[in-house]
Order: sequence, then C-alpha cells, then structure tokens
Amino acid sequence: MLVAALGTSARAATNNIGPRGEVLLTLDNGTVKVGIDRAKGAAITWLSSAGYPRNLVNSADPGRLIQQSYYAGLRLDRQAEGQSKAWSPWSWNPIQGGGVGSWARVNEFKRLDDHTLFGETVPKLWDMPNEEAAAVMRQWTGFEPGMPDVVVVRCEFVAQRAEGDRWGPAKLSPQEIPACYFTRNFSTIKSYLGAGAWRAETQPPGPPWGKTRPPRNVMACFAPNGQGVAIFSPTATQPWNFGPHAGGASDDPAAGPCIHIAPIDRMNLGPQSTYRYRYWLLLGTESQLTMRLDALLTKYAGESAVLTSP
Repeated sequence: MLVAALGTSARAATNNIGPRGEVLLTLDNGTVKVGIDRAKGAAITWLSSAGYPRNLVNSADPGRLIQQSYYAGLRLDRQAEGQSKAWSPWSWNPIQGGGVGSWARVNEFKRLDDHTLFGETVPKLWDMPNEEAAAVMRQWTGFEPGMPDVVVVRCEFVAQRAEGDRWGPAKLSPQEIPACYFTRNFSTIKSYLGAGAWRAETQPPGPPWGKTRPPRNVMACFAPNGQGVAIFSPTATQPWNFGPHAGGASDDPAAGPCIHIAPIDRMNLGPQSTYRYRYWLLLGTESQLTMRLDALLTKYAGESAVLTSP
C-alpha cells in the first residue's frame, strides 16, 4: 500500500529532469551518500560513507550499477534483427541502466523532498543494442528512518507488452531484486546468519556467477579496510547470484573488474504485470552492519513482494 501511495504522489508532482539540471541527484546525511544518475537510467550509481568516502558502485556499462532487472517469456534468437550474439537466444529482459551499448531513457528525475529521490525510467532490453522495452520502472530512494547508515529503496515495475506478442504468456522466471555491482576491492563476501554470525562465501571469477542461499536474505561484501556494504532483500525466495568478475583489487567505479551480488525471486511476469518490492543497503563495518541488520530483520523479515496482473 505504501508503495502505491508513493507512486501516486510522484506522478502528481511536477515532471522535470532534475530541478537544477543535475545529472546526479544525491542524498547526503553526513554518514552515507547515495545518488541516482539521469544519464544511466536513474539507477543508483553512487554509494559511499564516512568510513569509505569513495564511490563503491561499479558503472562500467549499462548492465552494472545497482538497478532493477527482470526476465519474462520465451528465449528468442533475434540475431537477424541485430540481437547481440553474446546474448542470444535471450528472454524479455528489461534493464534499468540500459541494453548492450546504450543507456535507458528517463521520464522523471527529481527530489521529491529532502529525504527521497525519485526516478521513472523506460528500460532497454538487454540483448539488443538500442531497443526500449514496453515497460516502466519507478524507484524511490531514501534513508531508513532512524538509521542514517541504511538506504531503503522501493521499486515498481510495470510491464506494458501487447498480449500475444512474440515472448508469449507469463512464464516463471528469475528476477534480480536488485542487481548490484560494486568495485572489485570489496572482495570479501559473506552471508549473514543472524545473531551476530556470518558465513564466508567463495566463488571463482565469473560469469557464470556462483549461487548461495543466505538464510536471512542478507549478503555483504567488504573492502580490505573492513568497511562493507550489505544488501537486505527480504522478498528474495531463491539462491542469490554472487561472485567476482576478473582479478585485482581495483577501487575504480569505471573499471571492468567488479563484485556482483543479486538477490533472486521467481515470478510469473505476464505481458501486463505490475511488480513491487523493496530492499535495503547498509554501510559500515561488520559489527555495525550486524547491529543494523538485527533491527531490520525484526521489522521486515516477513515482507513479501506484490505481483498484480489484469
């Protein structure tokens, strides 16, 4: 209900693309800074903290970032139409950042108030160089009340495909909620088990990515200085994708090497489905993350995603 209410208020607000022409809109409370990027589908492209003031989000291409990513329908070979050979055959896969070699279009990009950033994006299909998906993604980004080191993100995906199109009817498919890419130096990956316990996760460089099932729907990655970022996605229902890409320990957000973590749900996204969920990003040391996670788990561990179809 809260997501729907936020969506109504966003649409009622004045449409603009950055009130001061910004490409990057940020919230900074002195503990954490988070930003969404108009040039990159209004996805999250900046995340830093007082303990780690550098940007830890990898933005090397439209498939990176911290962003919405969904799958539906049949896997199709569309190479005759320009589909990337590396991603063929491929299902209907709208990506917030964009497709192979192209960034997504942003309809709305604004600061709703001092506490919330909003973006509305027309995503691209990942497998094609420049094909917009028949869909809209909306996202509200802010801080969890009373927790300055915790970002809460609300996502709404609206499929607008024609009934009977080439991808066919609803098909149970994995959904990345969300897809996260961090700089390569955050290479120590752990799952949170609850009650202060963590489990180390190891995986050779991919893709393909590794899979693990974090029992509390929380994974984190840490840099050598002990600073980390955790993802709490309570509506995940499947093993998560995770792992490093390439080698080294680069802290450059534009570099090819990265760390990937993606909570996974499985949903029947039909041609005209609406899908809503939210997730949390936490920054700090392991002990700081533990304290916040215990509080968040107490409040939100039972939360569910909402899927509606006409």
